[in-house]
Amino acid sequence: MSASPPALPDERLAAGAARLAPRHAGRFAAETVQGLLADSYRRLAATARVHTHLVVLAERLTAERLDALAHVQSAPGSRLSRVLFVCSHNAGRSQLAATLLEHRAAGRVTVSSAGTHPVAEVEPHIAHVLGEAGVEVEVGGAFPKPLTDEVVQAADIVITMGCGDACPVVPGRRFLDWPVADPEGAPIGEVRAIRDDIDARITDLLTSLPT
Repeated sequence: MSASPPALPDERLAAGAARLAPRHAGRFAAETVQGLLADSYRRLAATARVHTHLVVLAERLTAERLDALAHVQSAPGSRLSRVLFVCSHNAGRSQLAATLLEHRAAGRVTVSSAGTHPVAEVEPHIAHVLGEAGVEVEVGGAFPKPLTDEVVQAADIVITMGCGDACPVVPGRRFLDWPVADPEGAPIGEVRAIRDDIDARITDLLTSLPT
């Protein structure tokens, strides 16, 4: 059982908001940035097993949420397409898919992933099978993220992967459902097969994305 989430570290959150605010100066008020950061912290703390780096992760999640909000507000012709992968835990399938697409798309799209019920950590074999495929993964870079309204509203394509009725439905978006096996607790050979299944689907997806 995880420890109780710590109280909001106000001084550290304020420092994080101060780092984020200049990137969106003139678009979002400082209060908006700090409010999103505090909300991100609370969401991550709800499932965290270790709280040492929560403020850092909350800052990264908030940066993604702010970028998504900015995307929604920008003119349609001036922005990259955004692809959002959603699964239940954001610990396996959606992490694999997002990393593989980001690697292979080479800057053509903005990629996000999230979970309807995120867990504390990414599945242990995920980084290993990505490395085998030649995809460099930042140590400690990937972490399960909660699904938020901002990233859903910003997505041009939403790809669901086993989250059932909890998956988001937003009018006007392109939706795909990839019935991919769940790597949770699977041996590494099965995780390799799941990686290859996802990679084949990404090959098809890339042909339909803007060049």
